[in-house]
Amino acid sequence: MSISRVARRTAAEAAAQLLLAAATVGCLWCAAEAQLSGLLDDCLCDIESIDDFNNVKIFPQIQKLLERDYFRYYKVNLKRPCPFWADDGHCSIRDCHVEPCPESKVPVGIKAGSANKYSKKANHTKELEDCEQANKLGAINSTLSNQSKEAFIDWARYDDSQDHFCELDDERSPDAQYVDLLLNPERYTGYKGPSAWRVWNSIYEENCFKPRSVYRPLNPLAPSKGEDDGESFYTWLEGLCLEKRVFYKLISGLHASINIHLCANYLLEETWGRPRWGSNVKEFIHRFDSSETKSEGPRRLKNLYFLYLVELRALSKVASYFERSIVDLYTGNSQEDTETKSLLLEIFRDTKSFPMHFDEKSMFAGDKKGAKSLKEEFRLHFKNISRIMDCVGCDKCRLWGKLQTQGLGTALKILFSEKEIKNLPENSPSKGFQLTRQEIVALLNAFGRLSTSIRELQNFKALLQQRS
Repeated sequence: MSISRVARRTAAEAAAQLLLAAATVGCLWCAAEAQLSGLLDDCLCDIESIDDFNNVKIFPQIQKLLERDYFRYYKVNLKRPCPFWADDGHCSIRDCHVEPCPESKVPVGIKAGSANKYSKKANHTKELEDCEQANKLGAINSTLSNQSKEAFIDWARYDDSQDHFCELDDERSPDAQYVDLLLNPERYTGYKGPSAWRVWNSIYEENCFKPRSVYRPLNPLAPSKGEDDGESFYTWLEGLCLEKRVFYKLISGLHASINIHLCANYLLEETWGRPRWGSNVKEFIHRFDSSETKSEGPRRLKNLYFLYLVELRALSKVASYFERSIVDLYTGNSQEDTETKSLLLEIFRDTKSFPMHFDEKSMFAGDKKGAKSLKEEFRLHFKNISRIMDCVGCDKCRLWGKLQTQGLGTALKILFSEKEIKNLPENSPSKGFQLTRQEIVALLNAFGRLSTSIRELQNFKALLQQRS
């Protein structure tokens, strides 16, 4: 046989293998897609309705909102030590780095909302200290009446830590810095391996109400269990009460969402110092395809949709808080502030129009004493997870992990504060329920990440179909 004929046959065989591989990928996605449809567990909503609602209505609007000054600047302390184990070193990869924003670039109204340290140094009078405490709430226009300011000062002293689901950063710490989220996007940084696994392992194994004898599927740090397909884990999960099942699904959904962001914004190549970021289909298949994850991938994606519903419900419940004239998303630019609030209220109107909301009233609905104890256990477990975010070795991953955890914690705070929100006064602040600027920024950005994840799923679906 001639060399040319051998070459042609080899090329033909290679082409056939590529076609077979592409067809296999297409079939695998079809199988996964078949599992990723219909009603979600523990709520009366179907995936297709969420796709249509998010991709057509919510996604374009939330992207516009998060570009506004009020929502793009987030103050965070990335130097807090890990409270659970010795620091195993920070990621030295270039893309792990977070570029803080110089305070001179931060809008004056936002800076005034956390700490006016220069004025405080210049004048230590009680009036200035009280104004600083009043401005700490950040979401409220500084042009309030003196009576309202006094009320804010009084209530800022009120310890409402019992309502918090997260360990909050001290914004007055010298290590806390403003970060421009648009200039530090969430994407794949190269941070992986034992350090990253340890964080997620601690979250799942120690904080999801799980006995140590039951291992979650595909856990790289769990003892080898042969060909175990993880069904014992789901038998255990289905036997839990609704509240504990919900807790696991929220964490799994958050994990799935983060993984989608990494697959969708992946470093594909770097030529002459010019990186090209984009969708990595192979990585997506590895993390979510049914056959590569022993049917675990579609379950993870369903939990993403479940988390989306929970945060969507929180936005619809908190709308009345922002609809009051007293609340102004204050940056110091009155025209921009008016436009930002108008856009936010438009998003709230859309969230309230969704017909198949998650029903949080089904949770903690048992006897009062038992329900109160379970709710407190739920809150403390989630608060612990927020503390674990200080153990993430990659600064950029830590930034987005802390923000999205705080956003979900704020959503939970809203869902369990229905009575307080209903009784909000129209023209004065409320001691019963309040949100800091940090909580507001985290809440909307966290939901924006979920909205982006669901939109990216459609992109991956199209890319996989092209390959088939």
